[in-house]
Amino acid sequence: MDTAQAADHPQAAGTPADAGDAGYSKDLKARHINMIAIGGAIGTGLFLGAGGRLRDAGPALALAYLVCGIFAFFVVRALGELVLHRPSSGSFVSYAREFLGEKGAYVAGWMYFLNWSTTGIADITAIALYTHYWSMFTSIPQWVLALIALAVVLAVNLISVKIFGELEFWFAIVKVATLVAFMLIGIFLLATRHEVGGYTPGTGMITDHGGFLPHGVMPVVLVMQGVIFAYAALELVGVAAGETAEPHKVVPRAVNSIMWRVAVFYVGSVVLLALLLPGSLYSGAESPFVTVLSKVGVPAAGDVMNLVVLTAAMSSLNSGLYSTGRILRSMATAGSAPKFTAVMSRTQVPYGGILLTCGVCVLGVGLNYLVPADAFEIVLNVASLGIISTWVIIMLCHLVFVRRAKDGLVTRPHFRLPGSPVTEIATIAFLLACLGMMWNDEEVGRRTLLLVPVLAVMLVAGWFGVRRRVRENAAPSAK
Repeated sequence: MDTAQAADHPQAAGTPADAGDAGYSKDLKARHINMIAIGGAIGTGLFLGAGGRLRDAGPALALAYLVCGIFAFFVVRALGELVLHRPSSGSFVSYAREFLGEKGAYVAGWMYFLNWSTTGIADITAIALYTHYWSMFTSIPQWVLALIALAVVLAVNLISVKIFGELEFWFAIVKVATLVAFMLIGIFLLATRHEVGGYTPGTGMITDHGGFLPHGVMPVVLVMQGVIFAYAALELVGVAAGETAEPHKVVPRAVNSIMWRVAVFYVGSVVLLALLLPGSLYSGAESPFVTVLSKVGVPAAGDVMNLVVLTAAMSSLNSGLYSTGRILRSMATAGSAPKFTAVMSRTQVPYGGILLTCGVCVLGVGLNYLVPADAFEIVLNVASLGIISTWVIIMLCHLVFVRRAKDGLVTRPHFRLPGSPVTEIATIAFLLACLGMMWNDEEVGRRTLLLVPVLAVMLVAGWFGVRRRVRENAAPSAK
């Protein structure tokens, strides 16, 4: 298999393999990768977050999801091309090492760790909140439920990658089935013009309630940074590619399918929601799907959707522990992460890195104990810094990769990001603009941006702490 792949992709032969890539099983099948791609594209950002955004931005939210989805697709397409150049469980950290140098890999890895460790805190907080929806759990403290959720997902990740893939497969099935069911109900209500809460579905829900932009352009612009976070985890396809036997067959299919999934599930769902009820009736405190279904008398709509949102949060936590374990191992073999994160179990799971991420999530359990009301909002904004920086680094890696290909140093695979270098530059500019938009949110966004210099100082200090070990680890390969 390795020889055949090297023949098909001669550029890989001249590229040293990532040391952190050795020892993994190849147990993820095509169906696992495809569903991981779907799972990354569908999460709580749609199931829960779309309600408040639809109220704030109006029907134009569909356009915001489409624009952000296009740029998210560019990022994953660029990553997909890098994967075909050289599949690696170290993913973009490994590519940052190759194209941006060890400092680039160091920044990429730790910012990604920041993203997923804080997202993990948000996930366990969300799981605890959703579980409190049912009366039988209301007496259990939020931090206890958060700890239980973390323990369950940790156990799944420590067993084997096959169990992770299987669980993610079924999580994705639940999410897709729910969205398809809702869309079928929504289309039926629209086609029959069946009343929804006293309103007749149709274009009148838009034209009679302020039009496409009921509150102007600015609210649509401001929701962009939240919408971008809704697409976080799409890059997981690149990490998972290192543990599948045929990445050159599986990855292009999974990446290409992301675009139509975004169009159907995100844009299609928001358009349906806008046609069924006025935007002012949706709320950030309730899933927009529950809002619609409860108004047409669907029994137990709240219970079913709460279970689905709970599934989405569990899926996100599951993905976070999986990906950071692999990323940290790639960094540890280069010397830029603690040595214990390079340790593999007998079942070929990098449990050291998984346990480190889990340790940060335990701090999140403490956050749930101290400030249960604010825990979710605090960590979600910090996580957005991590995902935007990760995506920017992926595009920078691709820019250097294409430049080297033009110089004849590497060969681009047939599966390519179109429009390079314009596509990468436009994507980076858009992502940085989304970051800048956070300044307009005086309560949380502005305080989050003020963390950037603090994170920069921590990264610089950390680099001075590990650079000697990085040089020592690089020395043998330089000889």
